[in-house]
Amino acid sequence: MDLDLLSSLAIENETKVVLVIMDGLGGLAGPNGKTSLEAAHTPNLDALARSSICGFHDPLGPGLTPGSGPAHIGLFGYDPFRYLIGRGVLDTAGTPFVFEQGDMASRLNFATLAADGTIADRRAGRIPDEEGKRVTELLAENIKEINGVQVLMQHVKEYRAAAIFRGKKLDGRLCDSDPQQVGHKPLEVAPTEQNPTAEAKEAADLANTFIARAKEILADEQKANFVMMRGFDIYEPLPNFCELYKWRACAVAAYPMYKGVSKLAGMRVIEEGQSTIEEEIELVEREFPNTDFLFLHVKKADSMGEDGNFEGKVGVIEHFDRLLPRLMDLKPDVLCITGDHSTPCRLKSHSWHPVPICISAESVRADACQTFGETSCLTGGLGRIHSTEVMPLLLAHAERLMKYGA
Repeated sequence: MDLDLLSSLAIENETKVVLVIMDGLGGLAGPNGKTSLEAAHTPNLDALARSSICGFHDPLGPGLTPGSGPAHIGLFGYDPFRYLIGRGVLDTAGTPFVFEQGDMASRLNFATLAADGTIADRRAGRIPDEEGKRVTELLAENIKEINGVQVLMQHVKEYRAAAIFRGKKLDGRLCDSDPQQVGHKPLEVAPTEQNPTAEAKEAADLANTFIARAKEILADEQKANFVMMRGFDIYEPLPNFCELYKWRACAVAAYPMYKGVSKLAGMRVIEEGQSTIEEEIELVEREFPNTDFLFLHVKKADSMGEDGNFEGKVGVIEHFDRLLPRLMDLKPDVLCITGDHSTPCRLKSHSWHPVPICISAESVRADACQTFGETSCLTGGLGRIHSTEVMPLLLAHAERLMKYGA
């Protein structure tokens, strides 16, 4: 969808839209022949589906597996291929850190390095927040600059942090140092094969020097004795979501990355108290009168999928279903329930499978779907659309788009 065209048609009114993204919602059949969504007892989602229009969306395209960043960017109406943002920028944007134009950011994973130089644990035993903050501060105290380039540190969550390089024109198109498997040695950071620029080579040298210094500083740590760098990118905000669509937008999300993509889009992001779905719903109820578009992110379905925990994913979906009436009681003009991507428990990872979607509004043509699940959605009136087509549909059902042409 052309953003300039969509923006030129957008109008202001009093309608309200709620978009719920249940991370990793889609799945594959489990032991009972049903997906987690189908196996879950979801009377409220099923009732909503019966009065809505349902179907699937492809986050990127058939056969293409999306990361969380591109998957959300597409649902917000941006072309995920044009606006590809590295995880370093996304994660850092979801913290209190204030970017400056030209900053290069990388996500850090604290890790455990074995005596033979291989990675023994890619997540340093999943150290808790307080431990992650301590080792991040330790690096910040000891690495303030490299070759005249300022180095800034930001803790993100648990074993995750970010390193930001400021003060010189750099190119963030670099390969990760994370081998993605234990028992392997960390990789050298290098420019991507398609991008051997002088600025990328300098950026790679900075990153490798940072890793070497961090290894020395963390040598006495029992778990977090090493760092791996991934998701390099140069900071650049997205076209402003609120200005594009002429509305007030607000995001409620527990994890920094999802706050980050919302901030980069120009949404107002709620920072406090979001450790449970109940706390998130309370914030939605509080903020609903103050916004026209409210994005609610529910994380744990994806986490359970990546752990291969079928029953756990069922439990998260059922938990949300019990709270859904509270969202419906707000009476948004448009309520959309979907996921950013599929995370089948069988695969323990993101996948390319299309994602179920349900749109409720007075203006929808209700279809034959009797339940909200993958098999039922095959009969849905939306069919199979691209994720970038979701936002125009939400705007249209909210009567926020003018007619195009005479």
